[in-house]
Amino acid sequence: MRLLDIATYFTSGSGSSYPADGVVDLAELRRLYAYPDNLTAPWIRVNFVSSIDGAVSADGVSSGLGTPSDKAVFDVLRTLADAVLVGAGTVRSENYGGVRLTKSQQSQRIDVGLAPIPPVVVVTASASIDPRSRLLTDTDVPPTIVTTSSASDESRSALREAGAHVIEVEGTTVPTSAVLAALDELGLRRVLCEGGPGLFGTLLADDGVDELCLTTSPNLLAGKSGRIAHSNAAVLHQMKRIHVLADDDGTLLTRWVRVRPAGTGEVPGAKK
Repeated sequence: MRLLDIATYFTSGSGSSYPADGVVDLAELRRLYAYPDNLTAPWIRVNFVSSIDGAVSADGVSSGLGTPSDKAVFDVLRTLADAVLVGAGTVRSENYGGVRLTKSQQSQRIDVGLAPIPPVVVVTASASIDPRSRLLTDTDVPPTIVTTSSASDESRSALREAGAHVIEVEGTTVPTSAVLAALDELGLRRVLCEGGPGLFGTLLADDGVDELCLTTSPNLLAGKSGRIAHSNAAVLHQMKRIHVLADDDGTLLTRWVRVRPAGTGEVPGAKK
């Protein structure tokens, strides 16, 4: 697999590859996707794959759109994160288990001061997660469930008994502010959100998204699949392109960062 930096290609007329021998350079990918240094609050990075025509899944699951280079980036993003944030619907539809990393990946994390394996943090107002699901039975790190005081006592108790760390917020919904507060209190600053579209839409509506890593799969799908984000209102958020990488199979891997007021820090991997 060879990755080309298209931003460099279009400006200089000569592409740079990672690396030239056709094998992806994971160290270079880690540099390209590094989080900002010295974070004082959770940085929400969202990662999605979609078809060329904007479909977020094939046959109901995003893995149907995956490609080898998308999988390489997916693995690198998980290696870099303090936590994987996901909505309950995605946990159910994608049959989520705990994050699995190789011994080498765990060692790389330990070397830079991270826990060996990042926990999965699930947002669910109703606490509607099956305590017998892979999220709780196929994991090395107990998940954290952010739910509401209006969720049934039975559901919350079952999740706790299954080993989950359950955080309750007042009301009937879990606002972005509560998610960020929970992450911050747990010391989870490098956050990787893997969906779904509802959670992404809520984060966008509340201006809680700092970054989007979007893979465009070289496929047309049509059908009735939704887009990567949806919410009740559309709000424009200006983003800055950090890079566009292209695999020989047609996959495009892009990284976009939210444009915020000056003085918020330099983004690693950005073009000078």
